[in-house]
Amino acid sequence: MPTPGARGTIAAMTVAFVLGGGGVRGAVHVGMLQALFEAGVAPDLVVGTSIGAINGAAVAAEPSTAVVDRLAAAWASPTANEVYGEPWYRQLTRLARSRTHLYDPAALRRLIAGTLGEHASFEDLAVPLVVAAASIERSSEHWFDSGPLVEAVLASASVPGALPPTEIDGEHFVDGGMVNSIPLGEAVRRGATTVYVLQVGRVEEPLTVPTKPSDVARVSFEIARRHRYFRELEEARRVATVHVLPTGGALPGDAKLGAFRKLDVTQRRIAQSYAAASAYLSDAATRGAPGDTSDGAGGDA
Repeated sequence: MPTPGARGTIAAMTVAFVLGGGGVRGAVHVGMLQALFEAGVAPDLVVGTSIGAINGAAVAAEPSTAVVDRLAAAWASPTANEVYGEPWYRQLTRLARSRTHLYDPAALRRLIAGTLGEHASFEDLAVPLVVAAASIERSSEHWFDSGPLVEAVLASASVPGALPPTEIDGEHFVDGGMVNSIPLGEAVRRGATTVYVLQVGRVEEPLTVPTKPSDVARVSFEIARRHRYFRELEEARRVATVHVLPTGGALPGDAKLGAFRKLDVTQRRIAQSYAAASAYLSDAATRGAPGDTSDGAGGDA
């Protein structure tokens, strides 16, 4: 495996794992990671956004099959249920007081610190990690790749409206998915020549013309979220081999407004994505030349 160079650069880097955002649908990352490690694929670099930053940080700390059990336990923990598990009257009380958000970020912080270690830093990780967050003051994306880990990952996962911005050194950050939902381009910019994209399934789902007010918001947001990814995918194909791992498909209820807090189908997501990713990797190995036939979602690029 290539040797990491100085922070921010990778010497002769080969394999990157890119973990996209998507809330509870990010449980699919666990199944995908199991399939990758069983296939003998390990990262030299991990790039993540939002839930992809949380799962990705765990992978960067322990890039082996051992992390799969650790992540599965974290997803099934009481703390995970507490992140968005407060009763509606507490949510409304907090919104009335804060005027900006519904949930207390303490539970998410405990989940991150419990998974990574309270005093973990980027420099402690086994392989380099980069996570995206959106800076309010600069109206731009920000890449964390050094220093304290827990606050940086929390910043990347601070969903606007659900959680307050995370303040780091006087600057306020919100969820990285606002600016870069699937940070493929950053992996290529940092030298990746082979990239495995662990997306949560939205890019696999076709968009249709809205027919009701809720559809207008959802479709508009999906266009804003996807267009950068598809552009970066096309650009990445020119210089790297890109594998977009499939999730196995959406589950009933995924399109509902409250789906972001439902953890009752986590094990099904993990099992489904493991089966789909394993089949994909087996097929890619059989072909022997992955990267030749892609439509940009769930295939080689």
